[in-house]
Amino acid sequence: MILFPAIDLKDGQCVRLKLGDMDQATVYNPDPAAQALAFEEQGFEWLHVVDLNGAFAGETVNGAAVDAILKATKNPVQLGGGIRTLEHIENWLTRGLARVILGTVAVRDPALVIEACRKFPGKVAVGIDARGGKVAVEGWAEASELGVIELAKKFEGAGVSAIIYTDIDRDGILTGINWASTLELADAVSIPVIASGGLASMDDIRRMVAPDARKLEGAISGRALYDGRIDPQEALDLIRAARKA
Repeated sequence: MILFPAIDLKDGQCVRLKLGDMDQATVYNPDPAAQALAFEEQGFEWLHVVDLNGAFAGETVNGAAVDAILKATKNPVQLGGGIRTLEHIENWLTRGLARVILGTVAVRDPALVIEACRKFPGKVAVGIDARGGKVAVEGWAEASELGVIELAKKFEGAGVSAIIYTDIDRDGILTGINWASTLELADAVSIPVIASGGLASMDDIRRMVAPDARKLEGAISGRALYDGRIDPQEALDLIRAARKA
């Protein structure tokens, strides 16, 4: 059970979006590397990073900021946004990422994801972002006809290290994680699932460590951490206690 603090990158800065809308961005820190170090010093064990510009462009845009983050923190870092080819994947893993997150390409070219898992075992996660139960792609700008579980099942047995499931309708608006859909996904596949989108308060952390949610690998927190709605020490203490239970 891991609480992943999130750094979303837009134009080289650490921001949070509302409902995935690039025009509704709040800048939380102009120095993402400093933010990464702050999360490490607070006791977090992982870092979740998204290149928002890259997700729309289909290629890395905030590479310099990601490199700075990798230099600043000793924590493992997972990165999503604009990673669409085996060359992209290999490049980022060589630069020090712990794992890449493949989203749009998981819909467009599932065979590439399976090949990446074979070539880079343990280093590939799949990001499934859904609006109204249907998977969205291209930085959430386009909807597909694929259902969440339908897509996830394509990667059973492929060696995907985790599925990061985001309910776009809750992202950045602090309404709480969609636990019903997240746990339904976790029940449907053997791949570890990470909850994302809407984590709002310590109530979500308490829900995260409830017995039925312990099948999850963890959850991602963005705005609630930046706004002080989640106390890092209290949250991490709850998670550590749950690990021992």
